[in-house]
Amino acid sequence: MRKSLVVAALTVAATASIVVGVGQAQEPSPPRRTLLHCGTLLATPGSPPLPARTLVVTGGKVTAVLEGYAAPEGTDEVVDLKQSFVLPGLIDCHVHLSSEYSADARLKRVEQSEADLAIQAVAHARRTLLAGFTTVRDLGSRGDAVFALRDAVKAGLVPGPRVLAAGHMVTPTGGHGDGTHGYREDLFPVPDALQGVSDGVAGCRQAVRAQVKRGADVIKLSATGGVLSATAAGTDQQFFPDELQAIVDTARLLGRRVAAHAHGVNGIKAALRAGVDSIEHGTFLDDEAVALFKEKGAWYVPTLVAGAWVAEKAEVQGFFPPPVAEKARAVGPKIKDAVGRAWKGGVKIAFGTDSGVSSHGKNAREFALMVEAGIPAADAIAAATVKAAELLGLSGTVGALTPGLAADVIAVRRSPLEDVSELERVTFVMRDGVVHARP
Repeated sequence: MRKSLVVAALTVAATASIVVGVGQAQEPSPPRRTLLHCGTLLATPGSPPLPARTLVVTGGKVTAVLEGYAAPEGTDEVVDLKQSFVLPGLIDCHVHLSSEYSADARLKRVEQSEADLAIQAVAHARRTLLAGFTTVRDLGSRGDAVFALRDAVKAGLVPGPRVLAAGHMVTPTGGHGDGTHGYREDLFPVPDALQGVSDGVAGCRQAVRAQVKRGADVIKLSATGGVLSATAAGTDQQFFPDELQAIVDTARLLGRRVAAHAHGVNGIKAALRAGVDSIEHGTFLDDEAVALFKEKGAWYVPTLVAGAWVAEKAEVQGFFPPPVAEKARAVGPKIKDAVGRAWKGGVKIAFGTDSGVSSHGKNAREFALMVEAGIPAADAIAAATVKAAELLGLSGTVGALTPGLAADVIAVRRSPLEDVSELERVTFVMRDGVVHARP
């Protein structure tokens, strides 16, 4: 019966293609063009901005960059951005779309279903897109909600940024990514490889394979303790070196890059020696760690806004459990120092916020903190475009506005090269050639 249905469908399609007109071929309509008239265009961050340019978009991609303001032809649509500064859509290499931390986050964990998480993820994705972030890497999300979101955005069912998803973080039992800290043992089943919890070389291999089986685009591991896990286990190394190596080697076999959550310097160095692609947070890095970054060619994703946020909330009585508040006070203020040291040392830096700790849609606050840490505005913008695309393996897809790349375009009213906080006020958003916000 299935074969008959396929044959019938093919017959209908074939008939439709020949009954258009007897003896004449039907010429396909050329794809509609969109002409973006840009007052100033930063086509490739790191290069000088260009005045008075027309960005030509066809079929979701940039097809030309023309001098002056090209006149429309036929069915061309014109978008007037002559009073705007136009640049590529921004990339956040560290978000958690299905959650947003609050004082009652631990209670929500036992109250909310996976359906609740999925609905929240849709709302957070839209907020992130409208803030100008057209690509994100989700580095840890409970259940399957983030995979469903990723696929729904790709299919055009819901608005949101392009998503690369890690699924569950790979963590040792009782490690930072073990979500059962502080709860009664009968509330949750014992976490296993599908939840990323693993011990020993064999267990770590299994956990990586399980995340790829679930749909992970990238592997996230917890090389050290973390701030928001409700345990007084500190913020330094948690996996043994052979376990870290097993995670990285297995990810490589399966064609996945590896991001390592790491605060303490011993965990940072151990993860770098194992060959991870990026260190997230990197709070207590030292000169030896800086040298290892450069030797290994690894990236640093600082998440300054998360550090500022946890330090602020640690002073709100009762907002965090006591072990979390203590770690937040120790970690939060240190990240800015680490960023300055890394930048001066020549470490490759890519933009990331850890949004989901702080609020979604406020991702661009990270830029001002990067500048305060000593990174020039032009380099901070490059870190969120061309550099982030390189880290994610997407340089041939996003990160610049050159022919052949995705038409991911944003605009602001004034130059963010002069005031980087202007990126907190995005007025125009296009992703894959579809406009989601206009001035």
